[in-house]
Amino acid sequence: MAHIPALFQPATFRSVTARNRIVVSPMCQYSAVDGVGHDWHIQNVGSKAAGGAGIVFVEATHVSSIGRITHGCLGLWNDEQQALVARLAALIASCGAVPGIQLAHAGRKASCELPWKGGGPISVAAGGWVPVAPSPLPFSDAHTVPRPLTIENIQTIVAQFRESARRALQAGFRVLELHGAHGYLLHEFLSPVSNQRNDQYGGDLHGRSRFLMQVIDAVRAEWPLELPLFVRLSCSDYLEGGLTIEDTVALARLLKARGDVDLVDCSGGGISPAQRIPSLHAGYQVPFAERVRHDAGIATGAVGLIRTPEHADEIVANGRADLVFLARAMLADPAWSARAAGALGVKPDVPPQYARAY
Repeated sequence: MAHIPALFQPATFRSVTARNRIVVSPMCQYSAVDGVGHDWHIQNVGSKAAGGAGIVFVEATHVSSIGRITHGCLGLWNDEQQALVARLAALIASCGAVPGIQLAHAGRKASCELPWKGGGPISVAAGGWVPVAPSPLPFSDAHTVPRPLTIENIQTIVAQFRESARRALQAGFRVLELHGAHGYLLHEFLSPVSNQRNDQYGGDLHGRSRFLMQVIDAVRAEWPLELPLFVRLSCSDYLEGGLTIEDTVALARLLKARGDVDLVDCSGGGISPAQRIPSLHAGYQVPFAERVRHDAGIATGAVGLIRTPEHADEIVANGRADLVFLARAMLADPAWSARAAGALGVKPDVPPQYARAY
C-alpha cells in the first residue's frame, strides 16, 4: 500500500473523524449585520471546505452583542443568526469536511472599528458600547475603560456560552472550540496582565482559570460527550509578568484531567499592545504545541505562519502537533489543501465538480 503522509492521515476525536490533519482556522470576516451572516460568509466558508481541508471552522462567533469585537462580527444568540450558521455547517459537511465553530466573547477588546477602517476603539458617543472585563483595565490608553464584571455578570456570560453551544449543536456543527486566546474575555481572566481580581476569579492560576472551567462545564451541559471540544489558548503573553508556556502547560494539565476537552489550539499573544514577539518566522509558535502535547499529554493544534505542505507534514509526522491550523495561507489559497495533497503525492479529496482540476 502506498505511503500516506502524516498530514493526510485521518484524525479521530471521540465520534468525529476528519479526513486529514488540515484545519481551516477561525478567521473573522467582520462582515455580518447585527450578528447575521450573508452571501460573503457562504462563499468564504464554502470555498475552503471544497478545497479539501479536514476540519473547517466558522469564524469567531460571539455569544452576545456586547461581546463582539466589531459591529460586523458574527453572532449566535438568536434564531436568525442560527439559521445562517446552520447553512454554513451543512455546506461544510456537503464538501466532505467536518464543520466546526468557535465561540467567543471579546471582553475589553470589544466595540472596535472594522480593521480596514483602522480597527481602533469606538466610543459610546460614536456608536460603540462599554466593554466588560475581569478588571477595569483598558486594552490601551485609547480604549474605553471596561466595566468590571460582578459574579452575577460572570454567571450571565457563562449562561450565554451555554446557550450558544446549544444553538451550535442544533445548527449541525461537529466540533466546538472556545476562544481563550488573543486578549479576549476568557484570556483576560487567565492572564495576570488583565486580571487583578481578589475574589475567587483572580489570584493564582486556579482562580484565574475558574471562569474558563465554568464555561467548559456549561458548554458540556449542551455539547454531547460524543462530540469533541477544543480550547484555543495564547500560550505566551510575550510580556513580562504575563502568561508563560509553563503556565499554559499547567493549565493544559488541568484541562486534560477534566476529560472533556480534546485538544488545545496553541496560539499566542494579544493581551496587550506592549507585547514583544521575539521573531515572526514560519512556524514560530509550533514549539508551544509541541511542548503542551508532550508535557501535558493532550492533543494540540499548531498555528503560526505555516505555509508549505512539507512544513505542515513535518509538524504532524514528528509528533509536534496532532493538527495544523492554517489561516493566512487559506485566505490566499482556499484550495491549499488540495494543492498540498498533490505536492505530497496524495489524490486530492475534492467535490467531483472540481476533480478535473487535479
